[in-house]
Amino acid sequence: MTNLLRKRTQPNDQEESQWLSISDLMAALMMVFLFIAVALMRQAYIDNEKIREVAITYSETQVAIHDALMREFESDLEHWDAKIDKDLTFNFQSPDVLFATGSAQLTPNFQTLLENFFPRYLAVLKPFDKSISEVRIEGHTSSDWDNLAPTQAYFRNMVLSQERTRTVLEYAYGLDQVALDQDWIKGNVAAVGFSSSRLKYIDDDPTLGEDVMSSKRVSFRVMTNADIQIKKILEM
Repeated sequence: MTNLLRKRTQPNDQEESQWLSISDLMAALMMVFLFIAVALMRQAYIDNEKIREVAITYSETQVAIHDALMREFESDLEHWDAKIDKDLTFNFQSPDVLFATGSAQLTPNFQTLLENFFPRYLAVLKPFDKSISEVRIEGHTSSDWDNLAPTQAYFRNMVLSQERTRTVLEYAYGLDQVALDQDWIKGNVAAVGFSSSRLKYIDDDPTLGEDVMSSKRVSFRVMTNADIQIKKILEM
């Protein structure tokens, strides 16, 4: 009888031992997954903190550049009919001062303005060199071109806006006052024509129609490298 009981209890003991082994294995796996989850959460937190720091630095740098531009040019903005936006776009808004209608040739007034503006502009930006990815000279036009259809007018204006920004860059690059900065200009300043893709509207309201004169403008825009820094963090 005793032997019989032993035979009956032995399988149960083995099953219990096996069950405990599986339970231990599952518990160990759960601990491993928990550690992995904690590690991933920690890394995500670190990445978010780094991105937050870049965003704060970007915001502070943007404000610092804007303030520096305002200190240098505030007294000139009115008689240049220019404006400095918070996104670091320096807009020259008098098309008749810049170019003749339909022409990419600089007017004498715009040449004089560039001789005054551009060397001072570079001097303001130099202290922020490590935070700047690019400076764009942007050309913008109105949407019309004589009696051409909208698509034809868009591409004619595209050619015009590109030619204008190239002419501005070529003239600014050749100024004696920036001769020592020519390598920096070649590596950091781009000429871009946007045609009529970024129109201005009356009272900034598209329903009121296009502000034709304001749409015709040349802008100098500073692009900071915050997006590049964030990309590097995400690729680490």
